[in-house]
Amino acid sequence: MQIDQLIKTQLANYFEANYQQRDLSNLIIFSPTKAEFIGDYTIVCFPFVQKLKEAPDVIAHEIGTYLKENCAIVSEYNVIKGFLNLSFDFSLWLNFINKTFKLTDFGFSKSENPQNIVLEYSSPNTNKPLHLGHIRNNLIGHSLSRILSSQNHNVIRTNLVNDRGIHICKSMLAWLRFGDGETPESSGLKGDHLIGKYYVRFDQEYKKEIQSLIELGIEKGNAEKQAPTLLDAQKMLRQWEDGESEVIRIWKMMNNWVYKGFEVTYNRLGIEFDKIYYESETYKLGKSCVEKGLADGVFFKKEDGSIWVDLTNDGLDEKLLLRSDGTSVYITQDMGTALLRAEAYHPDKMIYVVGNEQIYHFDVLKLILEKKLNYEWGKSIYHMSYGMVELPSGKMKSREGTVVDADNLMDDMVNIAKQQTMELGKIDQFDSEEANALYEMIGLGALKYFILKVDPKKNMLFDPEKSIDFNGNTASFIQYSHARISSILRKANELNIDFSNEITPNEIATIEIELIKQLYQFPSIVTEAANNLSPALIANFIYEYAKKFNQFYHEISILKEVDASKMKFRLKLCKISTQVLKNGMWLLGINVPERM
Repeated sequence: MQIDQLIKTQLANYFEANYQQRDLSNLIIFSPTKAEFIGDYTIVCFPFVQKLKEAPDVIAHEIGTYLKENCAIVSEYNVIKGFLNLSFDFSLWLNFINKTFKLTDFGFSKSENPQNIVLEYSSPNTNKPLHLGHIRNNLIGHSLSRILSSQNHNVIRTNLVNDRGIHICKSMLAWLRFGDGETPESSGLKGDHLIGKYYVRFDQEYKKEIQSLIELGIEKGNAEKQAPTLLDAQKMLRQWEDGESEVIRIWKMMNNWVYKGFEVTYNRLGIEFDKIYYESETYKLGKSCVEKGLADGVFFKKEDGSIWVDLTNDGLDEKLLLRSDGTSVYITQDMGTALLRAEAYHPDKMIYVVGNEQIYHFDVLKLILEKKLNYEWGKSIYHMSYGMVELPSGKMKSREGTVVDADNLMDDMVNIAKQQTMELGKIDQFDSEEANALYEMIGLGALKYFILKVDPKKNMLFDPEKSIDFNGNTASFIQYSHARISSILRKANELNIDFSNEITPNEIATIEIELIKQLYQFPSIVTEAANNLSPALIANFIYEYAKKFNQFYHEISILKEVDASKMKFRLKLCKISTQVLKNGMWLLGINVPERM
């Protein structure tokens, strides 16, 4: 039983026996004692005042006395202004280490209520390559899939590829007019890069036409709507939805180029999916949902033939569902995709990892499905919104080609890792293949950690140069710490030191207890990260743990310790520490080296 559960059980017995109170469990606030106070764990006693009709200090002393007399693990207590600080017998920590050190899945838990969770992330458009914003989306989504799975939830990792729509037609039109039959093979470009090039080209030509119309005296808003290039793209979209064979042929060809490009990027980032949906395969089901809603009187049609839903009584506004020409919008295909997922997986939760600029969109989607179309599963929809990534130079703009391309960024990160690693001399005795693998691990680890250590809901500034620092809050520091501990364990193995049996030294140092207490928190941190959908909690915990281990390493002798039981106990602590760092980083999608 976890310490907090044991203490809460004891307190429940105490409150019932002495105060005839049986409903105080939810008032028990239990947390690690702050460093400036003496103790291991602290109970806040203020929440009990109203129920027990006693002063918080009095309650704290009563509880402290009871726990010291009735709970074997509590050795001492002290009270500071209504805060009860408990100290535990060091045998508790010895038993914890002896019991834990062989657990390869330490930190993972078995949820009492495992759920089916459909988790959507990535959701790229096939008119451009993945960029830095997509990287944050993918890293958050994939990390959450691992964190939720570690809690025994059944997670279905899904991706919805936006492979149709006006944006796709823009790239197609530009390629037909200016591409001269260019292919990934003839250009030497990845397919997604090639298509992105023509998306930018379309925007360039479109702006020229707008300017020409303005010079003819046409108001800017009308010029933007009347530009011939845009009208041609809209015509192509209608042709696509009508199934015109040549348009469909070109669409399939160009999208296949993009899919192959995406796959290369995903593989390098370590991103995986269980099911990939395509908007071209779901939008018709969405349209049928709209038509059913229209027939049932839930939606309404305007004079131009467009179909809308009125959400004004729900605090929103009117939302377009089908254009006047019958073509669908994003909300249409999201309705169809949600219906497919609900029928296939019967999810308890349907989580969408999408940027915070789409908050309104998902408010509308949930409202339509749950309240207007009366799907019971509609209430399972949750928008896991995250903040935008900006650069020192400002925001990125895909149409203008001012984005940080994901592939180029990964190359840059690996090059920075190579340069800094060579300067620090951390590749002695590595052959070229091992060295290149290490550069890749450090570079991509730095990228992932720098993004994931920030609370997902916050906007963030990404600076590649600051993401690799062997002494800062970075993946590099954590990776080096893991390599350092692994080196200690290799030396112990070379010396044939067996520390697998239960070990009970007569005493353990203060820094060891501090390290163990921090170690003990890891499972609850992972659970909290799952409950709050925040990989940042794990990232920052792992960094703090690596810092504490390095303090332990510098203050305490390990292999040179003359007391055999102390030395072996410390080796056990080292072994568990490698597992915590490895498991924590795995939850973030980051690998750790055995040596560097």
